[in-house]
Amino acid sequence: MRIFYAVQATGNGHISRAMELLPYLQEWGQVDLFLSGDNSNLQLDAPIRYRSKGVSLYYNCRGGLDYWRIVRGFHPLQLRREIRDLPVEQYDLVLNDFDYITSASCARKKIPSVHFGHQASFLSAKTPRPEQRNATGEWILKNYAKASQQVGFHFESYDTGIFGAVVKQDILDATPVDLGHIVVYLPSYCQQQLRQLFSTLHDCRFEIFSKEIRCPRIEGHIRWMPVNRELFNKSLVTCSGIVTGGGFETPAEALHLGKKILAIPIRGQYEQQCNAAALRLLGVSTLPAITEDFKNHFYCWLERGLVVKKDYSNVVRPALERVFSLASAELIA
Repeated sequence: MRIFYAVQATGNGHISRAMELLPYLQEWGQVDLFLSGDNSNLQLDAPIRYRSKGVSLYYNCRGGLDYWRIVRGFHPLQLRREIRDLPVEQYDLVLNDFDYITSASCARKKIPSVHFGHQASFLSAKTPRPEQRNATGEWILKNYAKASQQVGFHFESYDTGIFGAVVKQDILDATPVDLGHIVVYLPSYCQQQLRQLFSTLHDCRFEIFSKEIRCPRIEGHIRWMPVNRELFNKSLVTCSGIVTGGGFETPAEALHLGKKILAIPIRGQYEQQCNAAALRLLGVSTLPAITEDFKNHFYCWLERGLVVKKDYSNVVRPALERVFSLASAELIA
């Protein structure tokens, strides 16, 4: 079987999940990867057959989206050519982890595909949403990467075809301990803003991960860390808790390890607001944004925040069995 696997490369979560899924997919056949987007810090440790800048999100260093940079990176004529030329018709199975180009190419050529990833879970009305829904955000989640079938991942199995999170094998194999530091991973903030936020919290030790850092270095009670898979895994496994965005993979890993979480969704990114709503239902602490009273919120979380633990050790094979059963049924039909 020839498998086309499209992976969104905005942020690191999609790439992290693809690295875990790829060996399992290769048991079913030859897998060709399409990486779409150019705003990630992790490298996909596998040969990439097709590459595109796609449509990417960028951040403004202050916890929100950089709309001007997003618009500048949008090239409709190039996208049109890539949609026309992407050879999805040459494959037995097309898997799409939230990529517009693959979705549009399959629609143009009438090729069935499977929306396979976290965003696919939002096609169910049972998946948690914030109290105030955003019509544009809902439309994007449901229409950006349309497919003929879908298999989703989320913090819980809210509906048929939604599975728990895909967690890195290094995390599944780890024995969590508490060495007393707090991990900070807020990719929509730059180093200067992170320094202002955490430098005054002298009675805590932080390991702050930033794309602007190339080598680890210590600055008082803060250890600055580059965005690196091995370094991040080690820090997360040994931390007391983590302050992070409203993404999916990082909170899921923390949940599996039983680490205390403070989640702060990126402003303007509706999917992260939905994730925060789901985390709140689990009992996880969230903040809608970082404001002037962040220090009080932080210490309140440190003292009273709940530790929530989930088991994501048996997710991949059941999810893939669902994918290939859907694909077989569609091919037979």
